[in-house]
Amino acid sequence: MNRVAGRGGARQRWSARLAFVAVAGAVVLLLCVAGFRSLGLVAVGVAGPAVSAAAAWWALTRRGVVRGIALVLAAAAPVAVLVSYVAARLLWVVLVVLGLWVLAAAAGWAALRPDTAPGTAPGRPVPPPGHACLLMNPRSGGGKVGRFRLREKAEALGAEVVLLGPGRSGDVAALARAALARGADLLGVAGGDGTQALVAGVAAEHGVPFLVVPAGTRNHFALDLGLDREDPSRSLEALTDGVELRVDLGRVGGRVFVNNASFGAYAGVVQSPAYRDDKAGTLMRLLPGVLTRQHGPRLRVGAGSVTVDGPQAVLVSNNPYRVGDRAGLGRRDRLDGGVLGLVSVKVDSAVEAADLLRGRHAPGLVTLTSRELVIDADRPEVQVGVDGEALTLPTPVRCTSEPGALRVRVPRHRPGVPAARPRLDWRRLWGLAFTAGGRALPSGAAVPGARGRSGS
Repeated sequence: MNRVAGRGGARQRWSARLAFVAVAGAVVLLLCVAGFRSLGLVAVGVAGPAVSAAAAWWALTRRGVVRGIALVLAAAAPVAVLVSYVAARLLWVVLVVLGLWVLAAAAGWAALRPDTAPGTAPGRPVPPPGHACLLMNPRSGGGKVGRFRLREKAEALGAEVVLLGPGRSGDVAALARAALARGADLLGVAGGDGTQALVAGVAAEHGVPFLVVPAGTRNHFALDLGLDREDPSRSLEALTDGVELRVDLGRVGGRVFVNNASFGAYAGVVQSPAYRDDKAGTLMRLLPGVLTRQHGPRLRVGAGSVTVDGPQAVLVSNNPYRVGDRAGLGRRDRLDGGVLGLVSVKVDSAVEAADLLRGRHAPGLVTLTSRELVIDADRPEVQVGVDGEALTLPTPVRCTSEPGALRVRVPRHRPGVPAARPRLDWRRLWGLAFTAGGRALPSGAAVPGARGRSGS
């Protein structure tokens, strides 16, 4: 064990050193080949994306000729950057420097990544259910129920299957309660996240386990549980060889959600009757009024002592999403943290739009966690997207986390969730690379996997 740990420590140490060597090589190359012109190269490289971001803001908030000019400018800015590098005969320098920075980042992440990433949460072994009832939407995900023969496979394992027809999909909660009245001791859904949330709420209310079969289009809840989204039939293995996890549920205005609830620009646009038939056209037609606050409510978000006034977009999630890790956007490291995640965006000018390129350091981007959030508005009602379902709720809207409210039955063997990429902390890297006995500190490492408390 010590020998393995020693090898891992040596790997991390040399990876950290490689990161600094690559950075030094990039700086030396710039200074030796470009000299003082290197400052211009950096300035042009920063200005190009900033101009594109600002032009994109104008394109989204303006109409007519101004929008057309902005779109041309957004596309022309990166081209102009490349042309300037070619004209200065320094394009090869820029490409090599960029490659060295990519190498530095990759080596840094490798150095900070824990030697042994935790796998999927083991959960609590449980016996097969006596009467499982699965609600399946044949139209969800382009017909995955039929394509993967989910009904036949579930019934072969002894489960009762209820197909959601055109006239029954709107009352899945009532169908789930009816199944419990018939003696079901496990509820499951083969469908999208919106349907999953409705039935999960019923399962949590009655304290019965819940089975997720990712037969929808995106299936973000299944993704963060570590289930196989490519072959949803593998989730049925939980009926015979399953373990149980305890995960949180979110609640917005009394409605349960498993993923997120969105307020503001996106929620307002998707509720337009024209959105389903012409998504792009509807977005471009309605966004100018929404983003400039000529239409739609003015939101106000409260989270403890923090208040955000006037954001154009607000996302409340059941446990926080990865924000700093662009490769992991849309993923949550755990579902049992007992908190809500908040991401709000407030942009009032093209300069502030360009400033969003700074990521988590941008003033217009607020990210935090809290057990409770309140979204208020200057109108009696606001439009909300709850796990992809369009709703209208009275203000103020209270969002809360219900820790460990849901018992989830998952297969013992499942893909799991990839480890979160650690934040590139150069101070930690320096200590790891050049301090005697240095090692990566575990405090900055995210906890990967769809971690869940074992069911009781």
